[in-house]
This record gives sequence, C-alpha cells and structure tokens, in this order.
Amino acid sequence: MCTPKNRMRRCQNGFSLVEAILFIVIVSVALAGVLSVMNLTTQRSADPLIRKQAIVVAESLLEEIEQQNFSNPSGGFSGAATQANRALFDDIGDYNGFATTGIFPIDGATAIPELAGYNSAVSVADTTLGPAGAQIPAGSVKLISVTITGPDNVPVVLSGYRSAYGS
Repeated sequence: MCTPKNRMRRCQNGFSLVEAILFIVIVSVALAGVLSVMNLTTQRSADPLIRKQAIVVAESLLEEIEQQNFSNPSGGFSGAATQANRALFDDIGDYNGFATTGIFPIDGATAIPELAGYNSAVSVADTTLGPAGAQIPAGSVKLISVTITGPDNVPVVLSGYRSAYGS
C-alpha cells in the first residue's frame, strides 16, 4: 500500500505482466500434460476388451485341442489342417499348422461376424516334461500353442501340454 512515507519507491498492486505470462505458461503446460494422459487412457480403454476376447477364443481352441486323442486312431483323419477339415480332426496332431483368418465355430464354414478381426494359429510339437532324470520322454508329451491375434495386431499366446496318459 502506498503511504506518504514510501512515495519515493514505486508502489505496486497486483501482478506484473511477466508474472501473469509465466503463470499462464505454467498452467498451460500442466493442463496439456493432464489432458494427454486422459487422451491416452481413453484411447486404450477398449484394449482390455480386445485382449479378453482373444484370451477367451484362445482358451476355447486350446480346450478343443486338448480333448482330442493323443495319437491318430486307426483309420483316423490325416488330411490338411484347414477350417474345412476341422470337424474331421480326431487327434491333437491334426491341429498342427491350423490357422484361420477370422474365428469360426468348430463345424462352421462362416466366420463369427463379431470376431472377424481376429486370427488364429496353432502349433503342436513334441517336447519333454519334468525335471532332469525323471522326464517324460519326447513322443509322450506334446506342447500345444494357440496364438490369437486381435484387431490391434497384438498376439495372445496360450500353451498347454498333452501327454499320452492311459496308454
């Protein structure tokens, strides 16, 4: 406050122009940072849905494969691993190399429309299982890997083992 004693000094009330500009710049930078985080969060909010759908499809296909016979039964199917032959698959080896563009029901020729942006790929390989010295030998265990790629091109890979138990 200006009084008669300090008239010689400049009296200031309020903010200077420099202080006001600095305040505006600092608030603008902070607001831009907060808004960019919110924008990124909003853009990625659908990702969990895509990932969950891919996991459900992978679990379903892996379960379908694991329920098949370990080895080809006498007179069993031995053709190409395509969707057209899928209903004929009778052992886990029939799924090796199986791949689709779109997700199909087990006996369907038409992709499920809601899952048209998803693709699948399967590999079945001989492996060993267990600790050294007590392993189940190769040929008695197979590693099944199911890869589902969603519309975001991020693959989800689920793997399971199937052994020749009971034989």
